[in-house]
Amino acid sequence: MPDRGAFLLDVEAVGRRFERSWSARSGEKWSPENRTRGQSAVTALIVNDYYGGRILKTKVDGAWHFYNAIDGQRVDFTAAQFSAPITNDDLPSSRAEAFASTTAEQYAALTEAFLRAG
Repeated sequence: MPDRGAFLLDVEAVGRRFERSWSARSGEKWSPENRTRGQSAVTALIVNDYYGGRILKTKVDGAWHFYNAIDGQRVDFTAAQFSAPITNDDLPSSRAEAFASTTAEQYAALTEAFLRAG
């Protein structure tokens, strides 16, 4: 794992990088029509890997949705998966909890694609 905070966070540039990286390999709910669907946990982990901050969560439609807080700013690259705006509860989470919502294969696939997309 890289040093947390190893890269500066340019939210727009990182968002475009994730858009080029998400796939069915990084999340089984992914589709060409909704590229962010099912990508929140794995994305939050990678953001935490490279940009530091905290992993947060909120309940959406009965399931946990993960995102990040960096330097006091909420950063959620996968909120677009929902058809309506969500209410962020900003509940503290952890890497272990986010990993429980993804797989090692999905994490490896998104990490590889994210690094390649840079």
